[in-house]
Amino acid sequence: METKIIHPNNIKEAVDAIKRGELVSFPTETVYGLGADATNETAVKQVYLAKGRPSDNPLIVHISNKEQVNEFTNDIPEKAQQLMDAFWPGPLTLIFNLKDTSVLPSVVTGGLQTAAFRMPNNELTLQLIEQSNTVLVGPSANTSGLPSPTTAKHVYHDLNGKIFGVLDGGACQVGVESTVLDMTSVDGVPIILRPGAITKDQLSELIGDVQMDRHILSEGEAPKAPGMKYKHYSPNTPVIMINNQLNNWQEAIDFYRKIGKNVGILSSETTRKKLEDYTSFYKLSEIADVSEAMRHLFAGLRELDQPEKKIDVILAETFNEEDKGLAYMNRLKKAANQKFF
Repeated sequence: METKIIHPNNIKEAVDAIKRGELVSFPTETVYGLGADATNETAVKQVYLAKGRPSDNPLIVHISNKEQVNEFTNDIPEKAQQLMDAFWPGPLTLIFNLKDTSVLPSVVTGGLQTAAFRMPNNELTLQLIEQSNTVLVGPSANTSGLPSPTTAKHVYHDLNGKIFGVLDGGACQVGVESTVLDMTSVDGVPIILRPGAITKDQLSELIGDVQMDRHILSEGEAPKAPGMKYKHYSPNTPVIMINNQLNNWQEAIDFYRKIGKNVGILSSETTRKKLEDYTSFYKLSEIADVSEAMRHLFAGLRELDQPEKKIDVILAETFNEEDKGLAYMNRLKKAANQKFF
């Protein structure tokens, strides 16, 4: 079976496939998701198989209108309602307590009594969810552990032959996964489990105190949100982060070239102009702009990882871990397995 690239004009083909229990990748403003009917346990299990995803890693439920959350929870705090009104549709995922564990298959929740919900800011996907008359799971549509896909081409590369189709909505505008905010803490203070384009400051400005998760999962502990436990976003080519404050780009290039390594550069154009003697370059931004760099990070990791480029190591630009830089560095650190030069 060859995976179909589905044009937006043929959205009914994608809708019919979802209703049959098949898998269809859909575009969002963050990354491409791998869609299946969230109420169909058999279909959801196929998502794990297609991705090679650990089965205790919960999935985000994608909705087309805010009222759909009420089908699954009786516990929407006032702060959560404020966030939904302000940021939905958009790159914010909220975790709620479920009415009971029977409202969603355990393969969606990872066996937890909570579930994560998001209303993506993409009209094509909102139509897909609405016309499918259900809600959809939507983990990133890639082979588990590789950089997330931000184009239909990326999805096809990873999952051709494993899913029915890819609804092609063009390139994603944000480029990294949504902010995940846990609304179920005992003391009522929301906790950011995964940083994203919606920053801590934006959340705090609206609802007051918001905390960052500092908990490190034990070996047998189930994560409450995607991206908390497993190595993520890593290309096959090793990634090494360069601390821009140390300005040791050329030192790193010289070191790897001396030991016979072909070096790929993932940075702004401003940084590249200062360098010499590298093998290949992917431009994250014109200047060191974190929003633009975040949008192109996964595409850059994928581009420099192509075997024909024969790159042995990717040197990647870093940003201060504040505001959107926190989301960028969260992904890059996992892609680099925490390694700095």
